[in-house]
Amino acid sequence: MKSLNNIVEDIYRNIQPLCEGESLGLTEEDIDKFGEDMKNVLRNWSNPTARDSNFTLRMSNVGKPSRQLWYDSNSSNDSSVNPSTMVKFLYGHILEEVVLVLARLSGHEVSDEQKEVTVNGIKGHIDCKIDGEVVDVKTASAFAFKKFKYGGLPEDDPFGYIAQLSGYEQAEGSSEGGFLAINKETGELAFFAPDEFDKVDTHDRINYLREALQSKKPPRKCYSDVAEGTKGNMKLSRGCSYCPHKFTCHADANDGNGLRGFRYAKGITYFTKVVKEPNVEEVL
Repeated sequence: MKSLNNIVEDIYRNIQPLCEGESLGLTEEDIDKFGEDMKNVLRNWSNPTARDSNFTLRMSNVGKPSRQLWYDSNSSNDSSVNPSTMVKFLYGHILEEVVLVLARLSGHEVSDEQKEVTVNGIKGHIDCKIDGEVVDVKTASAFAFKKFKYGGLPEDDPFGYIAQLSGYEQAEGSSEGGFLAINKETGELAFFAPDEFDKVDTHDRINYLREALQSKKPPRKCYSDVAEGTKGNMKLSRGCSYCPHKFTCHADANDGNGLRGFRYAKGITYFTKVVKEPNVEEVL
């Protein structure tokens, strides 16, 4: 019987004949199944469901930082998405199907794709089960992929992936699932199964959020500021830098003057405290 912990090695072993110029011997049924899956990806991508302008708790967001969700809930919600993001969604869905067909061809059982589950009144859809365990398939940049390959996700999980997986496992009564990730730049695969103590009681988390989001004051800040250099300057953590609410959330920065942004070669750095002026262009 196949072990989920060996899925990457099994996939690589199954593909090895290609590296030696040999055929994988796929059946017409295998090829047709993959073709139908690709058709469904394109069909679903090109016919999106209507976007709700009102904030709602979903299984995909219950693990995000509480303060960020508070601002999501209490701010006007611009749900527009630009065309390049839609392209990113498309190739993300395609790569997910590529990963699943590789899992099937390596002898692992893939089932329950996009099955709807409910946790404490919140609905969500699992990516799939592999060998009877809940698996979330992730397409990742080279930087993000390291968190799955080397197990750093519990310490750096701004999108709440572990809470989402925990909820799905609670709904399905399983506990040995994890994340099957593909590095979209190199094609490398990794499987990461969080330890039980890193998982979240999603039922309790939802109860907490329902109360917190009704409060007139936001929860405490998600991340602490980070020192920039040795002169006393402080900047936003990486998790805050990409948040759409950073300017409102950090309106008290720089003695109440708000964030200050400076353009470095690697991009804009947002300062919460400036003791010594950076020797680069200020853009905010």
